[in-house]
Amino acid sequence: MDFILDLLQGAGLAAAIGIRPFLPVLLAGALASADVGLDFSGTDFSGTDFSFLESWPFLLGVLVLVAALDVAGRRAGRDAPDRPPLLYMLGAVALVLGALMAAGSVADRSDDWWAGVITGILCAALGFQAARTLFGRVRRRLDEQAANALPVYAEGAALGAAGVSILFPPLALLIIGGLVWLLSGGRRRAGEKYAGLRILR
Repeated sequence: MDFILDLLQGAGLAAAIGIRPFLPVLLAGALASADVGLDFSGTDFSGTDFSFLESWPFLLGVLVLVAALDVAGRRAGRDAPDRPPLLYMLGAVALVLGALMAAGSVADRSDDWWAGVITGILCAALGFQAARTLFGRVRRRLDEQAANALPVYAEGAALGAAGVSILFPPLALLIIGGLVWLLSGGRRRAGEKYAGLRILR
């Protein structure tokens, strides 16, 4: 049961990181350092040390990296997050951090931390793709001033999802289910749009 709860915790945290990586990683590091909800330094059982995930050099490095990518995106224009190479860089950061955080969550009480790596990659990819689809669609409908506020909403959603997943791991299922629904809904609307264009032709 502990393994399932830790895996759910890691899955929800990774999904939140996929939405926006900055605040979920800082929240996880802060809570882990206080041994609230998770503990990356208590991984001696697995023989793998994930204590660096709650260390200040790691958290500072994440802060600098994400801030640099955010500044680059703002300078490149409102649609830059939806275009390579920035899109690939953001996705890669989300996948790596999601895998690390999920593995650290599982490794706290199990030696099967590798399951967290796989789950973390999948859930971070889900969160990243669902958020990109949703916020990309909304961004195109807003003026520039309103579109610039979207990252704030994304950070709030990611922070809430991370907090719920860490403190109440079973609720991670609702977060993952919601992301699947958002992603499938976005693809369905895109399919309807293209079908309409084919009819007009």
